Amino acid sequence: MANNTKVVCIGAGYWGGNLARNLSDLGALAAICDADGERREVMAGLYPAIAVTGDLEAVLGDPELAAAVIATPAETHGRLVRKALEAGKDVLVEKPLCLSVEEGRELVALAAERERVLMVGHLLWYHPAVLKLEELVRDGELGRVQYIYSNRLNLGKIRREESILWSFAPHDISIILGLLGEMPESVQAQGGNYLHARVADVTVSLLSFPSGVKAHIFVSWLHPFKEQKLIVVGDRKMAAFDDTAEADKLVLYPHTIEWKDRIPVARKAEGEVVPFEWVEPLRAECAHFLECVERRSVPRTDGHEALRVLTVLESCQRSLEQR
Repeated sequence: MANNTKVVCIGAGYWGGNLARNLSDLGALAAICDADGERREVMAGLYPAIAVTGDLEAVLGDPELAAAVIATPAETHGRLVRKALEAGKDVLVEKPLCLSVEEGRELVALAAERERVLMVGHLLWYHPAVLKLEELVRDGELGRVQYIYSNRLNLGKIRREESILWSFAPHDISIILGLLGEMPESVQAQGGNYLHARVADVTVSLLSFPSGVKAHIFVSWLHPFKEQKLIVVGDRKMAAFDDTAEADKLVLYPHTIEWKDRIPVARKAEGEVVPFEWVEPLRAECAHFLECVERRSVPRTDGHEALRVLTVLESCQRSLEQR
């Protein structure tokens, strides 16, 4: 569908720049707002026909701008989302929605009260491989899901305003909750603070679900290479999603366990590459947001989905602090 929505991109750093590029390609980018003068110069050079400013109040007060896309540090999300909603804007904010469940509930209620679209950038739900994985789980291709684990590891980008848990884990928590369709009944988390006394650099979280499924999430920005893998183990097949792979990002393994003399024996089988049609996830996410704004529909990753992720993050954080 043709896009008629004019959007301001608030925050033009690394990820904000990616959002601006996609919004521009979709014909929706009408303004960029960033507090950093150097970034404004860069954006003005890239988008000479677009208004580039450091005046947040001006862009939020502009009635021509129907929506705001927010890509600023996580600690600012709650405040900026509130200001944008109060200014009557529909909002797409990078994850996490904010840094507490209580504030998240207030923002979701505010969006409902103002009848505004509120969407959170849980990007993997717009990745074609993840959507195909969801389809396989839903159709029973893997059998009964027993166990899920994810590794999201890299060297940097190291942050001070949020821990590795809040920076990296929201992606995987979102996917695991969505695949299982339930919330964990218990959470355990351990971590290590190596670069700053109050900020975790490495965490491992264990989620236990009422259905009996367990999931663990390993995140680190002190890792020698980049790894982004999600493994779903079913009683019929196992699925591996490797987002760092150039090709064959989703592979099914029809391994089986046979019992001989009351002893389980693993029978390995060749992996089966699962085909899917590629589309840049961020492009799909931006297009979905614009469609929701135009049609006044509920986003796939709406405020309620963000609240579920925040609830698990807070539980993990409490576990970390209580050791």
